[in-house]
Amino acid sequence: MFNSCVRLNDLPDEILIIIFKKLNNLEVLYSLQGVNQRLNKIIHDRFFASRLNFVQWLSHHFIDLLYCEKILNRFCLQILPEIHDKIKWLALESSYMKRVLHATDYPNLHILGLYNIDEESARCLFTDETLSSGIFKNQITTLFITIDSDKEYYEFSYESSYKNLVRLNFNETLLVTFRSSTLLKLYIRVQCFEDCLYLLDGRFDQLHTLYIDLSHIHRPEEIINQNNLPNLKCFSLSCNLETYDYNETILPLLHRMSNLEQLHLYILVHVDKTFIDGNYLKRNIINCMPQLNQFKFHFNSFMCTRNRLNLPSTKDIQRTFIDFPNNEIVSYVDYFPEAGKTHCHIYSYPSLMEYYDNVTNNFPGGLFKYVRVVSLVDEHPFEHEFFLQIVQSFPFIEQ
Repeated sequence: MFNSCVRLNDLPDEILIIIFKKLNNLEVLYSLQGVNQRLNKIIHDRFFASRLNFVQWLSHHFIDLLYCEKILNRFCLQILPEIHDKIKWLALESSYMKRVLHATDYPNLHILGLYNIDEESARCLFTDETLSSGIFKNQITTLFITIDSDKEYYEFSYESSYKNLVRLNFNETLLVTFRSSTLLKLYIRVQCFEDCLYLLDGRFDQLHTLYIDLSHIHRPEEIINQNNLPNLKCFSLSCNLETYDYNETILPLLHRMSNLEQLHLYILVHVDKTFIDGNYLKRNIINCMPQLNQFKFHFNSFMCTRNRLNLPSTKDIQRTFIDFPNNEIVSYVDYFPEAGKTHCHIYSYPSLMEYYDNVTNNFPGGLFKYVRVVSLVDEHPFEHEFFLQIVQSFPFIEQ
């Protein structure tokens, strides 16, 4: 039997594509670009050229894949100019991001990731000549930024000179001097309620959409501003730690938003005498917002009930939602006699929130596609069937 030798060029295009798809597209481009016209045609396909990720997440930080000058030069001088019109997604590390962005024009680039940049570079992003050019203003729909820092994670959504929604991801504390007269939409995670008040103190006077996730809600020593927020049209607030200060913090803040059209709330609240129910929501929120046309919520209220009589039942709570507008409302009450506590869940369904805390054996089921974090609590053991229901109801649970 004769020995056979099959060279790369002897394989049909279909087989080559199957092989190349199993490899890293950057390695394919670096190794084969310019070898011959046939290979160039194959590797210039959108599968290999449309998304270029030059960074890799490893052990809580991003590492640079353009790790030597030779590789960087080949991409900037030869490869990127050849495939520039195919590129839709670029992920770059700070040390070479300007070289790559200046290497060629990117007429179809829509998603840009800039990683491990320092604070000063982040401040200059929107004044950089390349990023401020007309092409980038009209093209970029998503911008990811991480600052090399061990501080808190913040997520911004910036809509200003850019044509479409731009997301910014920061590992950096909120700068108290950060202001914008063009910021329209903001998505952010902050530590405390006081940070929320800072965001609404007039520094973003054109803001119409705010999504905020709080680590905890405590009443600040001083309420720094109490002005109305007439421009705010959409507001979302979530916090998965129990607060004792809802009436002194969240409720007065909501009353400043008289022109609100969309409201999303996820809050765990300690109450003294009565649970938060449909009557409470109508009296304290809905009736105060005449423009409101969408109200999504999940309230989990807690009450110390030791030695108390005539506690409300699930049916009592559900009756308060009989004439509730435009929503399917789920409610149920859990009693914990050993702990001397009672919990009451009320929420609109389907839910848009990422959390579902204090799930008990009375959990009514349903599908929660957005929930990533679930906690369980009960004085009675959970059976096997309960966990089967949890798996079905929370298919994307992470913890």
